[in-house]
Amino acid sequence: NEITDEDSIFKEDRERLSKDLHSRHLQMIAICGVFGTGIFLSSGKVFALTGAGGTFLAYALMAIIVGINQIAIAEVAALMPTSSATVRHLEHFVDPALGFAYGWISVWQNVMPGEIAAASVIITFWTDINSAAWISIIIVALIAVNSYSMKLYGEIEFSFAILKLTLLTGLIIVSIVITAGGGPNHESIGFRYWRDPAPFLSYLTTGSLGRFAAFWSSLNSVVYSFGGVQSVPILASEVKYPRRAVFKACKRIFFRVSILMTLAVLCLTLIVSPRDKNITSGSGNAKSSPYVVAIQNAGIPALPHIVNAVVFTSAFSAANAGVVQASRVLFALAVKRQAPSFFLKTTKRGIPIYGLALVAVFMPLSYMSVSKTAATVFNWFQSLTSSNLLLGWILIGVNHASLHRALRAQGYSRSNLPHTVPGGGYAGYFSVVVCSILLLTNGYTNFVHGHFDIASFFSSYFILPLFFGLYVFWKFFKRTEFITPDKVDLHSLFLDVERNPEPPQVPLRGWKWITILWD
Repeated sequence: NEITDEDSIFKEDRERLSKDLHSRHLQMIAICGVFGTGIFLSSGKVFALTGAGGTFLAYALMAIIVGINQIAIAEVAALMPTSSATVRHLEHFVDPALGFAYGWISVWQNVMPGEIAAASVIITFWTDINSAAWISIIIVALIAVNSYSMKLYGEIEFSFAILKLTLLTGLIIVSIVITAGGGPNHESIGFRYWRDPAPFLSYLTTGSLGRFAAFWSSLNSVVYSFGGVQSVPILASEVKYPRRAVFKACKRIFFRVSILMTLAVLCLTLIVSPRDKNITSGSGNAKSSPYVVAIQNAGIPALPHIVNAVVFTSAFSAANAGVVQASRVLFALAVKRQAPSFFLKTTKRGIPIYGLALVAVFMPLSYMSVSKTAATVFNWFQSLTSSNLLLGWILIGVNHASLHRALRAQGYSRSNLPHTVPGGGYAGYFSVVVCSILLLTNGYTNFVHGHFDIASFFSSYFILPLFFGLYVFWKFFKRTEFITPDKVDLHSLFLDVERNPEPPQVPLRGWKWITILWD
């Protein structure tokens, strides 16, 4: 019976999915997910809203929140490394109906091809050719990459991540040079834009309340710059030594994000004014990047093209990740019979082929972005799950808290877990509280007199009735039960840890220390 219980959790993942990914792939997929179009493009709107001090504080605070959330999912995923981590964890630790609801919302979010449309817009930086042509090329490329093997996907993301790290390092250096007056115009800037117009700008009203309103609005915007951090645990079943690899990748996000993101944002606040209208132009390409605007203002001609090229890889990576995540979530739902069983079908190389096919069916919706009228409809479809990210972080916290309640109820302790972070026992509770506040206040401006906007209200809060509607539907349809702490199946998980030991990490020596950048 013990073997049957063990196989019921991991059997489908291990028999059907490939193990083509390596630890270095997961590390760099995390980098690709975090450092995307949010920091390169969208940061300009945050900067214009709240000013230099508010922008730096918002990104630094969000990096801490994301880091703690990653500790929560790292500890749970290290014990239960299954495909589509949070979806499977919910049905194992909390309630199958929660896994069903969040799983289908995640499918919806990832099959909507918003990043394909974004990638085509980025190309307009170089050419006026109709975006529909570039959308067609991107769709073909995405299907080709995801149809072959996970190893190809991993190598592409690894290469893109190297480009991003190189660009970030270069932008930080260039920013310091511009600030010190080393640009062609030899203008020394220093901390000018922290003083002029002010370190914290106001929004909706004046005074301290206005400055807080601007900061809080920017904080909710910054959330979406960290959207890709959940991509690593989803691939836990497709990497060798998943417990060690996933835990290490999630844990290092905290340090890499905290250092690189906050340093990059600090440099941004030094080199361009929040009053520069170009950073909020909404062009969708490098023309609205605050880094590019600052570089052009300093008289450096070539760098904007390099920035736009790397921004394009960010959008392509995001679209690529959406394809992978949607197909894996469908696979995970099919494992628990919450989706048709044919989504379990995989190719010889372990690719969930019918899940990929479903995503491909939705890709042509990206052509709607070419028409202004259709783009409005497309954006409404896309915004249905715009708050799914915060919901996911809340549920990651719920899983982590439920795991620890089960440990206490069944006589286990944190020392029994395969991997832990010191003090990480409270990470789940922290994530639930903080992310719930962020989600509930995400559209607070709609409750300010004269600022109600139906599109904003819809995108901010529709996720809540949608999630609870799906939850109630499956709850009554399948009569699922809330899993009490004493009923959580920890025995099968700990038995699997014993039967599938992983070798310890080999210490880095000599020249191999350079691999710490990606492994």
